[in-house]
Amino acid sequence: MVDDKTLKTYTQKAADYAALEFSESERQALTDFLSLIPKGGAIFDLGCGPGLHAARMVAEGFAVSAIDATPAFVKTAREKGVNARLGSFDDLAETAAYDGIWASFSLLHAPKADFPRHLSAIHRALRPSGTLYLGLKLGAGERRDSLGRFYAYYEEPELHDLLSQAGFSGIRSTSGEGSGLAGTIDRFILLTATRA
Repeated sequence: MVDDKTLKTYTQKAADYAALEFSESERQALTDFLSLIPKGGAIFDLGCGPGLHAARMVAEGFAVSAIDATPAFVKTAREKGVNARLGSFDDLAETAAYDGIWASFSLLHAPKADFPRHLSAIHRALRPSGTLYLGLKLGAGERRDSLGRFYAYYEEPELHDLLSQAGFSGIRSTSGEGSGLAGTIDRFILLTATRA
């Protein structure tokens, strides 16, 4: 299910969002993630936004597919050479199709009640020993930001439990603080996990 207010905000702010620069932590996280994927491997970008990360993956020779619920983002990602399509998190339906799944600050827009279902779909879509990358905001509960976007917040132990329950192992994480589209400074966590 796509949250209409969140989608409307991204549609209205698509140009601003596309102009955001890679943070150093994001750049390093992407480099680390790609080092875990076989050369030329298949990657799915779940919630690709304007395709910044996916375009770099393509440039480095990976076979990338991507999805996003914001038409303007899909258009921009395609202009960057990304095989992107319009859809929601529930449209990830493949089985053992990908060596890696990149979910960078996308699944934080899904209600917490839906998160286990999405992790299950990711686990199913990954090949054995495939890698999940997950970027989320740290905190508790669910709420909207000043731009009207819906967010679900997690703490690290909660995420470890959810990932383990979904069949992931080898969980590694790093955390920090950063500023996003709303201009607030938020705590975040970047995780990688392996499909057991």
